[in-house]
Amino acid sequence: MKKKIIIQFFTIFFFFTNFSGSENLNPGKEVAQTICAACHGLDGRAASGGNSALVPNIFAQNKDYLVVKLKDYKSGKINHPQMSLIAQMLNEDQIKNVSDWYSSITVELKLPE
Repeated sequence: MKKKIIIQFFTIFFFFTNFSGSENLNPGKEVAQTICAACHGLDGRAASGGNSALVPNIFAQNKDYLVVKLKDYKSGKINHPQMSLIAQMLNEDQIKNVSDWYSSITVELKLPE
């Protein structure tokens, strides 16, 4: 019984890494404010006035997705005129932190009446 509880604890811990409510989002907010906000906004909404393939909305996006995409831009796996240059400026911690920031934004969906 005790072994089963320990296994469940570690399963939850490893699969739900964003579960920690005490995570400091300030480093990610700083990166978002100084680097990302011009196009994506501090809140993750595209500054171009709408979601597009060139400047997508990134609020509430999955953290791992953001990390992978930023690393792909940084490595050149994905080529984009602005994002490739911007991602190359970010170190691993900044990529993780800014991904934490944008993935922590919550949204409320409302269905039409």
